[in-house]
Amino acid sequence: MPGPLRALLGLWAALGLGLLGLSAAAQEPLWADLQPRVALVERGGSLWLNCSTNCPRPERGGLETSLRRNGTQRGLRWLARQLVDIREPETQPVCFFRCARRTLQARGLIRTFQRPDRVELMPLPVWQPVGENFTLSCRVPGAGPRGSLTMTLLRGSRELVRRSFPGESPRARGAVLTAAVLARREDHGANFSCRAELDLRPHGLGLFENRSAPRMLRTFALSPEPPRLAAPRLLEVGAGRPVSCSLDGLFPASEARVYLALGDQRLDPDVTLEGDALRATATATASAELEGARELVCSVTLGGESREAWANVTVYSFPAPLLTLSEPSVPEGKAVTVTCAAAGARALVALDGVPAAAPGQPVQLQLNATVNDDGRSFLCDATLEVDGEVLSKKESTELRVLYAPRLDDSDCPRSWTWPEGPEQTLRCEARGNPVPSVHCARPDGGAVLALGLLGPVTRALAGTYRCTAANAQGEAVKDVTLTVEYAPALDSVSCPERITWLEGTEASLSCVAHGVPPPHVSCVRSGQAEAIEGLLHVAREHAGTYRCEATNSRGSAAKDVAITVEYGPSFEELSCPSNWTWVEGSGRLFSCEVDGKPQPRVECIGSRGTTERVLLPLAPPDPSPTAPSIPSEPASGIYTCNATNQHGSMVKTVAVSVESPPRMDESTCPSHQTWLEGAEAAGPACAALGRPSPHVSCSREGGPWPPRIRVSRQDAGTYLCLATNAHGTDTRTVTVGVEYRPVVAELAASPPGGVRPGGNFTLTCRAEAWPPAQISWRAPPGALNLGLSSNNSTLSVAGALGSHGGEYECAATNAHGRHARRITVRVTGPWLWVAVGGAVGGAALLAAGAGLAFYVQSTACKKGEYNVQEAESSGEAVCLNGAGGGTGASASAQGDPEPEGTAETPAGGEVFSIQLTSA
Repeated sequence: MPGPLRALLGLWAALGLGLLGLSAAAQEPLWADLQPRVALVERGGSLWLNCSTNCPRPERGGLETSLRRNGTQRGLRWLARQLVDIREPETQPVCFFRCARRTLQARGLIRTFQRPDRVELMPLPVWQPVGENFTLSCRVPGAGPRGSLTMTLLRGSRELVRRSFPGESPRARGAVLTAAVLARREDHGANFSCRAELDLRPHGLGLFENRSAPRMLRTFALSPEPPRLAAPRLLEVGAGRPVSCSLDGLFPASEARVYLALGDQRLDPDVTLEGDALRATATATASAELEGARELVCSVTLGGESREAWANVTVYSFPAPLLTLSEPSVPEGKAVTVTCAAAGARALVALDGVPAAAPGQPVQLQLNATVNDDGRSFLCDATLEVDGEVLSKKESTELRVLYAPRLDDSDCPRSWTWPEGPEQTLRCEARGNPVPSVHCARPDGGAVLALGLLGPVTRALAGTYRCTAANAQGEAVKDVTLTVEYAPALDSVSCPERITWLEGTEASLSCVAHGVPPPHVSCVRSGQAEAIEGLLHVAREHAGTYRCEATNSRGSAAKDVAITVEYGPSFEELSCPSNWTWVEGSGRLFSCEVDGKPQPRVECIGSRGTTERVLLPLAPPDPSPTAPSIPSEPASGIYTCNATNQHGSMVKTVAVSVESPPRMDESTCPSHQTWLEGAEAAGPACAALGRPSPHVSCSREGGPWPPRIRVSRQDAGTYLCLATNAHGTDTRTVTVGVEYRPVVAELAASPPGGVRPGGNFTLTCRAEAWPPAQISWRAPPGALNLGLSSNNSTLSVAGALGSHGGEYECAATNAHGRHARRITVRVTGPWLWVAVGGAVGGAALLAAGAGLAFYVQSTACKKGEYNVQEAESSGEAVCLNGAGGGTGASASAQGDPEPEGTAETPAGGEVFSIQLTSA
């Protein structure tokens, strides 16, 4: 196709596509759009609105709204305008364009919101009674929209009431939340607040929150009962009396205020709290201006409420009466006047119970002073009636009468007895006015008693004293005796701890004790109840320990007195025997204990020959581990023992003999002994040394030893030999070995089958003997290349020849004899038959084998007869006498050994031959 034509066709195609596009554009609807279509703006804020259209050439356009405008921007098909200070809760701006004689419109929606900047909690009551409701009211003015607002009433951080306002008009602004709350004790001092939350997160904005200032609530509880008032009914002028006012059921008790007053006089109370209880105490002191009937008031105030109580108090004046003496201190015998007078005209007085003639008049008493009137008390009693109650006041005084001292036995006894030790106050008091001074001292000018002072009582104070009492009126004198008592005492001089008596003399046990009063002393022997008294004829049984006890009214003292009775020496057979045997090795010394006090000295002397004297060593009376032992064997013989102490001596004759315990050693009882089997049986050869001669017996260890006539091998083992005499035992272990002559117990060939020429065989020889036997062999003449084991017990042949066939002998030899056994070995084979016979020989051999099979099955196996048929197939010679496979060689004899150098052929022995065959 030519190029111009192709260009024309392309233009037509482009025009067609353009026409299609214009057609589609002509069919699209026209519109006006406002962005943002819906907007949420904070009250007083600003917003840009964009008004646009798809009209290709709009005639005119604009934005209709009642809101303030700040700036405008235009384009061909759009208009942008900024709206400022938006305060209306809700407005609907309209975007419009005029296009092709049509008006295109788009409406928008602008809403405003206001943060909860002001959250106000209404004031709370100053005091709120517990158990009553109070109102919590919170307002959030202007915040909105209300539908997005949530209000919460709080106690501290705990929510009490929470409320939202769903469904409210978007134009609604501000909210109020009110709730009635029951006041509790726990609410006292608690902070209450209100929280407002404006949640605009669903509109793409945040959560705006604010809280009111906290308000503290003060709650209280006040009992409806009045206070309890405790006060005196009568109150004397100038005298302070306690009053109290108490009330329970207060909360908080610390906030309560107390008012306490007597008439117009306000008191200053001391308030104490205990839980919900209050107690106010004060001292009411009335002045003379308040005399008469008055009212005591107590008022308790809490939370603006008060509780009051009243009490009537009568204030009176009542001075004490006047009591006087004409002279307070007079000498004995002088006259005295006592006067009792009232201080007021209404009081009635009485002197020692004697009333006055009328109220307001005095009472008098006159007397002559005597000793008995010294310290006499006079009582003046005044009475007054106040408000129906009789009151009384008393005054007293004493009269002093002056007189000379008097020492009475009641105040200063003539005899005093005191225990020693405890502290005492020594008193010797004298009557007199003025009070006399008392002085007690020994007449000779010695010790002085410290009267009236606390001090220890000692024996040195005992004795007679002269006591003198003196004052301004005169003096008095009296002698007194002081006795000091004390517990008994036993000292070493008057009662020694150790006393020695001599047997056969006369003596008495006396102990003198010191003490006041004089003690009684008694002595009793330990373990007995009867006291020893008077003169005794001293015997040994009087020796021992005595308990001496001294007793008086102040106590007792005890002391142990050891009495020793001494006497001359004496021998006893048990402690110093007349016959003594010394045992060798014991190391003991001769013990010769002699009775006597003091302990006698003992010496035993014997004689050796005519002139030499021998001293026998003696054991000490108190043997100890370090006591010396006898250095050598003492000499037997007769010794004379002499015992001596300060009270005499005694002699005794002693016979001494020497013996020894059993003893065995290698010379008397060898530790290793050898017996010969078959010899006459006897025990181990053991003897022992000792005096007297020991008895020796041997027993086998590990089991009984049965009696035998002849020695057998079972007698070998270990024996325990025991030697015994009167002084002990000795043991020795003996090992017995049994030797015996050799016996060839076994002679065998291997292999047990047959021996072919060129094959190997072994002969084994086992012998029993003690001491062990030596093995020797005798082979057939011409047998070469024989191999022997190290102990000759095995003979072996490698590559057997005909010369190796024949009789072999094994001999066993030791010190007690020789024994031999023989075995026959035949080495044969059909070498020539195999080489020459060929097939003919083979056929003949088969025929002979068939005949031999019949013969073997009908005839018992005899010497040298073997099952050739079976041997041909197995290579073994099979015995036909029922004994099984034969051995290559067998023992030729079993029996007693024979003399060395002689061959043994046992009677009845069988000799087996081995027939070698080829397979």
